[in-house]
Amino acid sequence: MAKIGGSLIRDAKVLAWIDALKQGLAPRLAQQNRLIVVPGGGIFADGVRRLQEDLGFDDLVAHHMALLSMEQFGLALASLWPQLTRAATLAAIRRAWRMEKIPWWTPTQMTLAELAIPGSWDITSDSLSAWLAGLLKADRLLLIKSVDTAPGGDVHCTDLVANGIVDPLFTHFAATSGAEVFLAGPSALINAQAVLAEGGTPGTRIRLP
Repeated sequence: MAKIGGSLIRDAKVLAWIDALKQGLAPRLAQQNRLIVVPGGGIFADGVRRLQEDLGFDDLVAHHMALLSMEQFGLALASLWPQLTRAATLAAIRRAWRMEKIPWWTPTQMTLAELAIPGSWDITSDSLSAWLAGLLKADRLLLIKSVDTAPGGDVHCTDLVANGIVDPLFTHFAATSGAEVFLAGPSALINAQAVLAEGGTPGTRIRLP
């Protein structure tokens, strides 16, 4: 599973990441029925935050709007990557795999129906991708972001939370997903295609409790 961070919306590197996934990860994992793309919210979600400050609507409404912001970025990704097909449910995801398509997740329907997911800014697309990884029993979750972690070895999830790189609930959802979790920033892009083609995962492994 690959989550493409919304912070890349205005970054030309998003095109390079799409190419790396297409040429490396996507062909292999599509055949094995394992790849799904989760879009972040980025500037669309930032717009929701600013509008909430101006108008004062509650967090549940903001949460719903933030989910829709992920879908906005997803539409853009699908335009750039024609093999992607939107999928709102687990059944739709599996149907896309059977059709040898790569599903991109539209989170609104499933997320609003899940009582365990709070309707607040404490949860972002990072935690939602980990939650979905658990439902799908994914082996690996790759978070593609616009920032790098400190060089050298693994990085602990609590440090990422403390530095605002992932949301406060990510540790819980990632730990319960059962997936290995990796974070790939700009420096990982250099050899990402080769690493993916060889069956590896670019970036830094995130240590979980």
